[in-house]
Formats: sequence, structure tokens, C-alpha cells
Amino acid sequence: MALLCAWAANGPNDKEGQELLAEAFRLDPGSALAQLAFERMEGVAGVAAKDPAPLDAAVAYWTTDEVAKLEKQIARPNFMRAQVGFNNNVKFNGMVFHIQTEDSGLDRPHIITHLFADGGRIIKSHKRSYANEVSRPDVAMYVRTLMKGQHMEMAILLREGKFDEVIAGRAMGGMHTLEEPPRLELQKLATKKETRVEASNPTPAPMPKVVPPAKAEPVAAAAAPAASSMLSKLVGKPEEKAPQKAPFRLGVQRSLAGGPAFYEPRGDAAILGSAGAIALVGEKFCHPREAQIRAVNGRIWLHDLEHGNGVFLRIRTPVELEIGDEFMVGDQLLMLERNPDSNDGPGPGPTYFYSSPKWTSSFRIVQIFEGGAKGACVVARGNTMQIGSAIGDFVFTADPLVDDQHCLVEEQAGSILLSDLGSRTGVFVRIKGEQELVNGDEIIVGRTRLVLEVANPS
Repeated sequence: MALLCAWAANGPNDKEGQELLAEAFRLDPGSALAQLAFERMEGVAGVAAKDPAPLDAAVAYWTTDEVAKLEKQIARPNFMRAQVGFNNNVKFNGMVFHIQTEDSGLDRPHIITHLFADGGRIIKSHKRSYANEVSRPDVAMYVRTLMKGQHMEMAILLREGKFDEVIAGRAMGGMHTLEEPPRLELQKLATKKETRVEASNPTPAPMPKVVPPAKAEPVAAAAAPAASSMLSKLVGKPEEKAPQKAPFRLGVQRSLAGGPAFYEPRGDAAILGSAGAIALVGEKFCHPREAQIRAVNGRIWLHDLEHGNGVFLRIRTPVELEIGDEFMVGDQLLMLERNPDSNDGPGPGPTYFYSSPKWTSSFRIVQIFEGGAKGACVVARGNTMQIGSAIGDFVFTADPLVDDQHCLVEEQAGSILLSDLGSRTGVFVRIKGEQELVNGDEIIVGRTRLVLEVANPS
């Protein structure tokens, strides 16, 4: 009220000033301060004008600087009571759990996440305070990120079996106050163009065992035999220096057309494609310039060249997907899609269409065939979809590379996560930007599976 009256009375008696005063009278039609402002604007002398001190005080206080401070506070989230939380169901070990995350607001700055089972039994509760962050200019985004992280953390801990004893009734759950940031072992991948992502796990992974095909030969030319070196000495020619060891090579784990046991390009960079140094023998799905692999200061980078069918990287931990991202399960190429808007509502009465019951769904997964045609499409029941060869919502019984329970796609706290359920052959996500690789990383091009071997993993 004081702000509206001060700015209405202190400015010109124009349309904008009159609108400010009108808003003040809408708030309080009997306001003495608004009556003072009206009399000053109209230049009339009334009873209230005998004591202009309240209006003068309001004009003196609500300066331009003070209004600017107020605007900054309004730009910050005005969520003294709370921000809207997250609620999701999670399927685990044949049971349905519910995760609920709520914010208590700036006046009681903390986040609480509850894990429910059996229709209402609280298994575990996590609480984090953000009292030291309430003065941040980006406190809204900070709190939202904290809520999302804590919500996902609870889901991941559930799937890791951290609460199995509590669920079984052999241990107590209760409230746990946490000081450290949410533990989110989400692997970030360069799934979008013009993105560059460092490896989330710089520690070299154990090297998978590579079984070379019979009579396999490396792509790179072998070093000259010892006899040639001896002959050079006898004839007086200087011995040539041994070629420099390549910073990396790609071991072949699977190839449907045969070929070498490994590809070892010379130099720090090589094109992966039928026209490059890493030309996959017999791979019909490989473009001449599919991707580039290069070593820079001891680090290995995979860069998609936006051609062909792309390169897929095996995930180590859960990965956050976006609509349109592609991933491989066994030999199946799948794409995450948004569910289309429903257009099958009832028509005009008195007779309506009869249909099967519908359920809410967060996303759908579509199978991509050779040539780009779309195949099977499965809609998530609620926010979860399990993929496998025997158990799940999307089942591939004829693919020997798909495990019974292979992977899980679920929506949690507004994000869609892809998790490997400990499968033998892994889950691979398409890379569309520049992705750092570490020793032991596996990639797929077409139907060929390769593993990175770094010369100096340390």
C-alpha cells in the first residue's frame, strides 16, 4: 500500500499514476494513506491533508534504489512456505515403493525425502538443511537441484540394496540427517551435438578379456624382423628407429564379419570408418567417416562426425536421458520418445466411445529397424519400464545378447534415467558430441563391439 501510494503521489497525475492509486484503493478502499495520495494528486485540500507525514514518509522510503532491491527479491523465489516437491513410484524386487521429496521453505530451510513401502510404511527418511544458502541469488535453482538430487539418491540407494534389511524388518529405518551433498553416481554423456563431456570416472576400469580370432593380424604394419636389423648393420646402413608406440588401440570383442584382433592406428588421431585408419572389416553399418578418436595430453577423446549410424558407448552407472536419445540393448536399437498428446477423448453425447482403461505414462520406447523404420513401441506404465528377454515391459525373446532382466528406464524427479541391471553384454548410449574415454571403455559401431586399450592408463 505504501509503495503504490508513494509512487502515485510523487509522480505526474497521468494514466500510470492513476492506475497505481486505483490498485491501492482496490487493496483497501478505506485507506487514509490512499486518500492522502489522491488529494495530493488532484491538488485538493481535505481533512486528511492536514497530516501529510505518513505520505511523506512513504515517499521518502520508497526510492528508486529501494524499489530495485524489492525487484531483486521478487526475482528470487518467494517460496517462504515451500517449493512443489517430487513424488514417484519405484519398482524393486517385485515390490512398489513410493519416494516423496518435500521442501520446508526458506523459513525452515531443509529438504526431507521419505521412502514408503507396503502402502504407507516409512522405510527411510533423509533430511538436509540449506540454511547456509538462503541468501544466494540463485536460491530457487539451488533448492530445486538439491531436491532433485536427494530424490534420485534415495531411488539409487534403494536399488543398491541399502535398505534391504529395513524392508525385511530386521533393522530400523528412521530419519537420517545428512551433511554431505547428495551422492549421485550419474554418468554424464555427450548425447547432444556441440557438447563436450569429460569422463565421470577417471579411474581406469579392469580390462575385459579379448579373445582374438584365429590367425588374426593387427591392422598396423608389424615392426621389421630382427634379421633386417642385422643386415642393415652388415651393409653399413644406419638402423631405422622403431616406430613410436601408439597411444591407444581398439580390441575387437565382437565382429560378425571377422577381421583383425585389434586396430592400432599410428599417430594421435584416427578416423573410425571405412575410409579411415580404423576401417572396420566387413561392417556394413559403418560410414566412411563415423567418428574420430584422438589422444590429447594423455587423454582419449571420441568425437562424433555426424555421419552414418553413430557410435555407442557402454554405460558404467545410471545415465540421464533426454527425449530423442538412442541406446542399444543387445542388438536392439531403441529410442526414447515423448508420449503424444491424447486425442481420443469422448465425442458428443449421448453415446461415447468405449475403450480399455488407460494409465498414466511418463515416456515411451520405440524400436528402430534397419533403414530407419520404427518397429515395436511400448508405453511406460506410470514412470517405469523394464527391458529384458524374459521379464519386463519390453521383451526381446529372440535376442541372445539380452539378459532376462537387462536394464531399466524410469522417470525420477522430472528426469529419465537409464540403468544397467548387471547385464552380461551391457547397455550402450549413442554419443553425438565429444566424449572422453578411459581405459576399458567399450563402444559399438554397427554390430562391431570394440574395447579401448590405452598405452599408459595411469
